[in-house]
Amino acid sequence: MKRLSLFVVLILSLGLLAGCNSEKDTVIVGSKDFTEQYILGNMLTLLIESNTKLAVTYKSDLSSDVLFAATRTGAVDLYVEYTGTVYGSYFRYSDVKNPQEVFEIVERELMERYSLRALCPLGFNNTYALAVRADTAATYDLNSISDLAKVSSDLVFGGFVEFLNRYDGVPNLKLTYDMVFSDEVVVETQTRYQDLINDKIQVLEVYATDGMLSEYNLVVLEDDKTFFPAYEGIIIIRDDAVQKHPELLEVICVLTNLLDDAVMRDLNYRVDISGESPKSVAEDFLRTNGLIK
Repeated sequence: MKRLSLFVVLILSLGLLAGCNSEKDTVIVGSKDFTEQYILGNMLTLLIESNTKLAVTYKSDLSSDVLFAATRTGAVDLYVEYTGTVYGSYFRYSDVKNPQEVFEIVERELMERYSLRALCPLGFNNTYALAVRADTAATYDLNSISDLAKVSSDLVFGGFVEFLNRYDGVPNLKLTYDMVFSDEVVVETQTRYQDLINDKIQVLEVYATDGMLSEYNLVVLEDDKTFFPAYEGIIIIRDDAVQKHPELLEVICVLTNLLDDAVMRDLNYRVDISGESPKSVAEDFLRTNGLIK
């Protein structure tokens, strides 16, 4: 109860609850606070605006916990989530399941617990991973996280504050691989890769669809003990939003299986490296695929 109360306070402080559902024909799209989420949040917004008579309010830059709480309380109607985040972080399951089993558990329990629908798998698996520079991998002969565990006490780890504390993040990762780092530091979205390149950190939390991985020729370490579950992109939507606006299902689910890992990595690259805006990248993708005019 205390944790839920904290989420409500955070949501209130962001102004999400004030009048968010006062307009019958308005839906609230949410997104988290990194490039991929900005792109996907804009995709959902543009699809709804272009193909329905509904107005859309877009709320971005939310942490995972706050966004999930906002959706449960009705402050957000829909957003793109990851099956592994629900399974491991929100539901705190730790046993390894195949991707289809994870999805089925997530789908069933979101509806049973919170009247939330998990639907429209987008086609990519943005699982967590650990990356190092090529020279670091060569120096320490690193190919897997088990290799890293042998020398981790010599290295500084960098990750987002959530990953440093959440159930499917660093605490249980260290237990699984029996490792400890010389230090663990919080990194920022815009500077985390530069921190790695400039040797402020030697190990970085990354997403499998990050466009920056190719740009910096980083070595992604094999998760040889399969600690990380599948993090397949899905859309979570409130059931009452579907009841009010059933047309939403057809409109948003055109994205089903349209975004594989390579496509998502390319879209992220266009924002992070080429400097395009998330909205323009989202709009171009939808137009190219004939989903908006």
